[in-house]
Amino acid sequence: MSHESVLDLVGNTPLVRLRRLTAGLAAQVLVKLEYLNPGGSVKDRAALEMVRAAEAAGL
Repeated sequence: MSHESVLDLVGNTPLVRLRRLTAGLAAQVLVKLEYLNPGGSVKDRAALEMVRAAEAAGL
Protein backbone atom coordinates (compact mmCIF):
# COMPACT_ATOMS: atom_id res chain seq x y z
CA MET A 1 0.00 0.00 0.00
CA SER A 2 1.33 3.43 -0.94
CA HIS A 3 0.69 6.71 0.89
CA GLU A 4 1.29 10.29 -0.20
CA SER A 5 2.51 11.42 3.23
CA VAL A 6 3.58 9.96 6.55
CA LEU A 7 0.66 11.95 8.00
CA ASP A 8 -1.71 9.58 6.18
CA LEU A 9 -0.49 6.83 8.48
CA VAL A 10 -1.41 8.57 11.75
CA GLY A 11 -4.52 7.08 13.35
CA ASN A 12 -4.98 4.23 10.92
CA THR A 13 -3.70 1.62 13.33
CA PRO A 14 -5.07 -1.90 12.98
CA LEU A 15 -7.13 -3.84 15.49
CA VAL A 16 -6.26 -7.45 16.26
CA ARG A 17 -8.68 -9.90 17.88
CA LEU A 18 -7.19 -12.00 20.70
CA ARG A 19 -8.96 -15.27 19.95
CA ARG A 20 -7.01 -17.55 22.27
CA LEU A 21 -7.53 -15.21 25.22
CA THR A 22 -11.31 -15.36 24.83
CA ALA A 23 -11.70 -18.98 23.74
CA GLY A 24 -14.94 -20.28 25.22
CA LEU A 25 -16.15 -16.82 26.29
CA ALA A 26 -18.91 -14.68 24.83
CA ALA A 27 -16.64 -11.63 24.87
CA GLN A 28 -14.28 -10.36 22.21
CA VAL A 29 -11.02 -8.67 23.11
CA LEU A 30 -9.44 -6.42 20.50
CA VAL A 31 -6.10 -4.65 20.83
CA LYS A 32 -5.11 -1.58 18.87
CA LEU A 33 -1.55 -1.64 17.56
CA GLU A 34 -0.64 1.98 18.30
CA TYR A 35 3.06 1.20 17.95
CA LEU A 36 2.43 1.10 14.19
CA ASN A 37 1.80 4.88 14.17
CA PRO A 38 4.74 6.77 12.57
CA GLY A 39 5.99 7.98 15.96
CA GLY A 40 5.22 4.67 17.63
CA SER A 41 2.67 6.12 20.04
CA VAL A 42 -0.99 6.95 20.54
CA LYS A 43 0.26 10.53 21.06
CA ASP A 44 0.74 10.85 17.29
CA ARG A 45 -2.97 11.63 16.91
CA ALA A 46 -2.95 14.39 19.52
CA ALA A 47 0.22 15.91 18.07
CA LEU A 48 -1.20 15.91 14.55
CA GLU A 49 -4.42 17.60 15.72
CA MET A 50 -2.45 20.26 17.64
CA VAL A 51 -0.40 21.06 14.54
CA ARG A 52 -3.53 21.22 12.37
CA ALA A 53 -5.27 23.51 14.88
CA ALA A 54 -2.22 25.80 15.05
CA GLU A 55 -2.03 25.97 11.26
CA ALA A 56 -5.76 26.73 11.03
CA ALA A 57 -5.27 29.54 13.58
CA GLY A 58 -2.45 30.98 11.49
CA LEU A 59 0.28 30.16 13.98
